[in-house]
Amino acid sequence: MAYNDDSEPFPTALKLLVAGGFGAGKTTFVSAVSEIDPLSTEEIITEASIGTDNLDGVGEKTTTTVALDFGRITLDPLHILYLFGTPGQERFWFMWDELSEGALGAVVLADTRRLEECFSAVDFFERRGIEFVVAVNVFDDAFDYTPDEIRAALDLKPRVPVELCDARDPKSAVGILVSLVRHLLTLAPAPPAG
Repeated sequence: MAYNDDSEPFPTALKLLVAGGFGAGKTTFVSAVSEIDPLSTEEIITEASIGTDNLDGVGEKTTTTVALDFGRITLDPLHILYLFGTPGQERFWFMWDELSEGALGAVVLADTRRLEECFSAVDFFERRGIEFVVAVNVFDDAFDYTPDEIRAALDLKPRVPVELCDARDPKSAVGILVSLVRHLLTLAPAPPAG
């Protein structure tokens, strides 16, 4: 489709967030689905983190996101998804307000080894009225829980989708984004008749 002057229409940008606790897999998720080399603000964890950041349960993690991750997925010539991964450490949460401006929805990545780390993300999106899905990133050394058990533990509303995923697997991560878009479409107002 082109305009009268034969120029191509400018695509519609659709902004989605990927949030969750420290070490939940947000950077990995964005990297797995992005069609471009993702922008990442990963920095090496230094001794300054000791006593400030809770590093329990994150294995051998040596880096952390200090601002954001950014990736892109072209759905078709008229629609592009822009993914913004939020930092997980509490001292960087001030970025969440900026990153959430104009967001249509969010993926909250949950790590069952540290489930309490995603409570803040759930609360953040609920308070702002931003719809989200919960994606339980299945780590090899984590306990297996059903989506219903996760829903109960997080005290989620029944309409919030909860799904298992592997943030390293592009197919699995894309499936979560599809679930989010479907969720957003079910909540969208019906177009006017006529």
